[in-house]
Amino acid sequence: MTDTTTADAGMESRIPFDPYAYHFHEDPYPTYLRLRQEAPVYHNATQNFWAFAKLDDVRAGFRDANRLSNSWGVSMDPSSYGPDAHKSMSFLAMDDPKHMRIRKLVSKGFTPRRVNELAGRITALTHQHWSACLDKGEFDYIHDFAGLLPMDVVSELLGVPEADRSHLRKQSDLLLHREEGVLDIPEAAIYAYIELHKYYSALIADRRKNKGDDLVSALIDAEIDDDDTGEKTTLTEDEIVGFMVLMVVAGNETTTKLLANALYWGWRNPDELAKPLADPEAVPQWTEETLRYDNSTQMVLRRVVEDVEYGGYTIPAGERVLLLVGSANRDEDVFGDDADRYVIGRDTSQALISFGMGAHFCLGAHLARLEANIGLAEVVRSIRSVDIDIDRAERVHSVNVRGFAELPVRIEVR
Repeated sequence: MTDTTTADAGMESRIPFDPYAYHFHEDPYPTYLRLRQEAPVYHNATQNFWAFAKLDDVRAGFRDANRLSNSWGVSMDPSSYGPDAHKSMSFLAMDDPKHMRIRKLVSKGFTPRRVNELAGRITALTHQHWSACLDKGEFDYIHDFAGLLPMDVVSELLGVPEADRSHLRKQSDLLLHREEGVLDIPEAAIYAYIELHKYYSALIADRRKNKGDDLVSALIDAEIDDDDTGEKTTLTEDEIVGFMVLMVVAGNETTTKLLANALYWGWRNPDELAKPLADPEAVPQWTEETLRYDNSTQMVLRRVVEDVEYGGYTIPAGERVLLLVGSANRDEDVFGDDADRYVIGRDTSQALISFGMGAHFCLGAHLARLEANIGLAEVVRSIRSVDIDIDRAERVHSVNVRGFAELPVRIEVR
């Protein structure tokens, strides 16, 4: 095997890679390219992590669930990384069989039928928010559209009143944002989590008294047979709250970023944006290429529970591995020499890993695609062109999630 002592030090000094750095958040792709070319299995001893940059290794990492564990969470933040990560990340921070138990119970409520039945409501919400944008002509795409639609959809699922949604959206933003140089969860994010936990606990208490047809009521009633005892098992209150908090981040923030990343890269590539502008039937292809080219979820963490070999290195138990989804989706060996080009209509169906793989494949993938396709179709049917004031655009600064906090735009209505 490779002697990692000198090789690892050489990697870190030759290719600086700090997932917390603001300049990396602005454009991570040159770093990813160097990693794929020079250090596809990378080690940063200073920040104590390994990283996989090539699609084959990232795909293998997702499938290697027994040795690369989710049980301490998927984030590098020290306060998030540990045996209690499931309290805020639900089954995303669990391994089987605990993971499968929660996933099965949650799936009882979060069914494809329930998601598909939302299509009409998503269309109505999209029209409501986008019509207000059309009336303005000049607006912030995040605050006035992309940040509202996914929050409303999650809130519709959970039965959250309209009056409370703005407050929950603010808490969601605070959960993700990181100040430059801060390598852990900031105080504002901790208070945001406490606020969300308190709100959703009260919502659950209300639903226990007043059942409805919302997802929370379905989660309260969900039950499956316990594999060990054969008796019925249900979700505890903490498990329901954990899933609801996860929905705010995984079901809200990532879709907000997807909607904005699609518009941004369409604006950056007007010949490509011309495709859905001319034919709204091309919108699903626009969504898929955005998921590949600049995915909301850039990386997820795994904890090594027994020694593993990748790229000629032995990674010892107890180490941490970043699966670089954002890099894997630009892998030239898979997507061709033009992998760094934004091409709407590219066939990515067999290789895209933006929603993960294996046991932890994203439960909300269908909902995210549905929202993006409906939302973006409404956009292209109603405008001739869009212009972004890039000097006033601001990115979210987060280790895991990539996208915009503010995106001022001007549109020309058809």
